[in-house]
Amino acid sequence: MATATATESVPIETAHEDMIAEGITDPYADYALTQHDAQLDYYGKRLATCSSDRTVKVFDVIDGEAQRSGSGHTLKGHTGPVWQVAWVHPKFGHILASCSYDGKVLIWKEQQGQGSAVGGWNKVKEHTLHTASDDGTWGADIFNGHAIGCNAVSWAPAIQPGSLIVPQTQSLPNQPVQPASLSSVKRFASAGCDNLVRIWGYRDDTQSWVEEETLEGHTDWVRDVAWAPNIGLPRSYIATASQDKTVLIWTKDSPTSPWVKNALDPSSTITLPTSTAPLPAGKFPDVVWRVSWSLAGNLLAVSCGDGKVTLWKENLKGIWECVSDMSS
Repeated sequence: MATATATESVPIETAHEDMIAEGITDPYADYALTQHDAQLDYYGKRLATCSSDRTVKVFDVIDGEAQRSGSGHTLKGHTGPVWQVAWVHPKFGHILASCSYDGKVLIWKEQQGQGSAVGGWNKVKEHTLHTASDDGTWGADIFNGHAIGCNAVSWAPAIQPGSLIVPQTQSLPNQPVQPASLSSVKRFASAGCDNLVRIWGYRDDTQSWVEEETLEGHTDWVRDVAWAPNIGLPRSYIATASQDKTVLIWTKDSPTSPWVKNALDPSSTITLPTSTAPLPAGKFPDVVWRVSWSLAGNLLAVSCGDGKVTLWKENLKGIWECVSDMSS
């Protein structure tokens, strides 16, 4: 079997029912019947997908192609369209989280079979929106973030920006120099239907979340937000995708600096059919649904409504360039 290269797109048949269903009477029929999310696990060996058919499907990826093995890889538990899925780090086992229009977040875990018995996926936890857990193991902080609705959230890196270059200390004579302790931070960004991105920080003195900053730049719903991973360098990056067909990169040079926005410009890099009018500067061909950073935080993937995924990287002059253009 040929192995797919980085420049090739690999079509995968997910067998979600809503991809072929027609004429179905459904309480969620106002939502487009489509596959909403697909996520590879940490090693790229498993693919999880979710859809409006209320199911989550898990595939084994072999030589760049997904192979569905056994009915146990269809996870049923939601009563509404499933919007997103996310894998946990493999050190915790094969665990998957899914969120749905039904207001629930379900945690799934793969159970290994004993002897000749076949293992499978089981629901091990259920969280209901706007209701705290009553078993004492999970708490919930609930606050109004966006007037109409919140579309996405993204955690900031766990360490304070600039922690990598903090001064070193020497506490005792003739003792080796030790780096100052890294300070952790609890902060995340939210994207809303009010066209805004809000930055939230946790205050230990009041034991509460407070709004620290508001980022204004989009003219329509902000569909996704992604805070770039950071290894302790001073600069912070946030990418936002919007219904207005734009992607903004927000940059903060130091903890006390303001956020500065720059729009990605696909007009000179994305190839359109000859009969299509050229793109306006800073505009993608369609609604931009998802943005995702690489683990190193230096490469940004952008998923657009036209079925294409583009990869972007900042050059030495601080200009973001499209380095790859892939069609689904």
